[in-house]
Amino acid sequence: MRPDVHILVLAAGASSRMRGRDKLLQPVKGKPILRLVSDLALATGAKVYVTLPPAAEARHKVLADSAVTIVAVPDAVLGMSRSIVRGVAAIAAGDPGPEDGVMILPADMPGFSAKALADLISRFRAEPELIWRGGTTDGTPGHPALFPRDLWDDLQAVTGDEGGRSVLKRHADRVRTVPLPGRMAVLDLDTPEDWAAYLGRPGPSA
Repeated sequence: MRPDVHILVLAAGASSRMRGRDKLLQPVKGKPILRLVSDLALATGAKVYVTLPPAAEARHKVLADSAVTIVAVPDAVLGMSRSIVRGVAAIAAGDPGPEDGVMILPADMPGFSAKALADLISRFRAEPELIWRGGTTDGTPGHPALFPRDLWDDLQAVTGDEGGRSVLKRHADRVRTVPLPGRMAVLDLDTPEDWAAYLGRPGPSA
């Protein structure tokens, strides 16, 4: 039986650098970026989990008719690690196979394509003992990262706002970086200026 891949979309951040706006509700290709990234993940055929703070009503509404599974992160203020810990725990509770993988996919990165995500999944299924990570064509590592089942306990032990960096560093010999087109693997949008530059609009005044 081939390994399954579960995609965990991290969407519980506070958008603290957006000066009052919610970056995950910003439109990209006619959809809020949260819905766009979730739909791309679903298009791979994988089961998709999205972490959200319980009080983020607008984000919940964006996903109301989506096939994703929502994972509540009531302690999201403690950092990105809480999304990973709670998300991986939710996936593990579904009795995954011993060679299954979990892809950690940030929700604020608009450049991904379903094809690129599916390619990473195919590579993982061929060699499920490795960590597969997106990168740029010049070798700069980025997102997403796809972790084997035996490292899920490590993911559930991360703390603060470091995400999975400590796990990647500790198991660097198992990481394989896959070049993705353009800046797909590294383009994230955290500030109004980032969004203005990406959308080709004049930057907002501070």
